Amino acid sequence: MTSEGVRPVFLADTATGLPIPADKTFATVTEHRRHVKQRLAAALRLFGREGFGEGISGHISVRDPQYTDQFWVNPFGVSFNRVTVADMIRVDLEGRVVAGSRKVNPSAFVIHAAIHQQYPNLHAIAHAHTPYSRALGSLGRLLEPIDQESAAFHGRQALYEAYEGPSVTVEQGRDIAAHVGDNSALVLRHHGLITVGGSIEEAVHRFFTYDSCAQVQLLARAAGKPHAFTAAQAEAAAQGFGDTQLARFSFELLWDEITHDQPDFLNES
Repeated sequence: MTSEGVRPVFLADTATGLPIPADKTFATVTEHRRHVKQRLAAALRLFGREGFGEGISGHISVRDPQYTDQFWVNPFGVSFNRVTVADMIRVDLEGRVVAGSRKVNPSAFVIHAAIHQQYPNLHAIAHAHTPYSRALGSLGRLLEPIDQESAAFHGRQALYEAYEGPSVTVEQGRDIAAHVGDNSALVLRHHGLITVGGSIEEAVHRFFTYDSCAQVQLLARAAGKPHAFTAAQAEAAAQGFGDTQLARFSFELLWDEITHDQPDFLNES
């Protein structure tokens, strides 16, 4: 903005000043459901491309646009690198698979169901056991605001320190969910990383960003003592790099890449 409060012509009329298009709209619930299932399958392939797979571990979910107490999630035992739209399953809050033919991962159910139930404003959750998030968690650390990307999580992240073995009990899922609060990211000590969002695009973009920032922080600390932003600088950076519109649009670039490189994930049968 200029000193007179007039927005310069090169800035768009968005929170970040970037020319980000409006969110997609859908004529029918069926169209909307197909969209979220496609985005879910794309996100899983992107996780596979980045090497986020760790055996049966890792899951992404998105709330159904019609049955909002149910969510779509990747099934148990299907590789991120092989999953398709046809593999997606819809699960209710009791753990029943109500759409799709495959089984639900018990850990996916207890974690995702609890978060979806406790936070109606959150529509998507991403979780995986990546090397950098596991390393950061083992140190009992969160991201420090040492660059613009990590500042996106300034005041928007938490550490979950309890560990009682694999997350397969409802009580454990509820306890994890209780620690999400108003945060965008939750580091699970001895476990992995969870990111959340009002859309699958937000949750997944945040996951990629958080994990890469964990890598940067570990590298910087191994080399010396990184210089962090001041609180004011971190909050200023967070206003831009933590913007939800930016997160959603940033996923569009990943969508374009994966649909070009691996279009078979769109198979619906």
